[in-house]
Amino acid sequence: MLTVLVVNSKGGSGKTTLTTNIASFYADKKLKTAILDYDPQGSSLQWLSVRPVHLHPIHGANAAPAKGTSLRSINAWVPDDTEVLVIDAPAGAAGLLLKELVRKANFIVIPVAPSPIDIKATANFIKDLLLVGGAHSSKVKIAVVANRVSSRSTTAYVALERFLYSLKLPFLTSISDSDKYVQAVGNGEGVFDMDEAATSAERQELMPIMKWMQGH
Repeated sequence: MLTVLVVNSKGGSGKTTLTTNIASFYADKKLKTAILDYDPQGSSLQWLSVRPVHLHPIHGANAAPAKGTSLRSINAWVPDDTEVLVIDAPAGAAGLLLKELVRKANFIVIPVAPSPIDIKATANFIKDLLLVGGAHSSKVKIAVVANRVSSRSTTAYVALERFLYSLKLPFLTSISDSDKYVQAVGNGEGVFDMDEAATSAERQELMPIMKWMQGH
């Protein structure tokens, strides 16, 4: 089973946008796909709840602890025949939870938004991911993407790009702050479910992630 973890300890980095679009890409390929949502906000599960019935199905599993407990919901079950599992991690993932997430994954994608606060938070998170989370000693493959990019000419983006290249991790792509992603999320779709001509730019932005996971 291909298992991809979308994670960053910083909230607002666009994890759910990546999670839902990766999942919809593989579902469109007719692979048995599931989303395991660890985020208490349940954004990925909300997306699934409005997903049109005519689209290829995606199983939704809720791994967020019930309020007031540390226990996982019985709804965290993922079918045994799942071929692609996409994990939407919560903001602030650390310690034992981070170890659990890393242990499940074959691939880790870290989205980073172009702001000084996000850059600093991500730098600290990657240290935790490698050392505390155990990614340094595991066989998991890790890559970063720039996310929610409004313009590549801004000072903030230039600083983000410089930071991402300095990490010595694969820097896969820059994902724009496009209204198409907002439209897709609201409709329970990914851009790969939408009209191909209307979403060609967004598809091109996302494809380096899929190709990386396929070994290209």
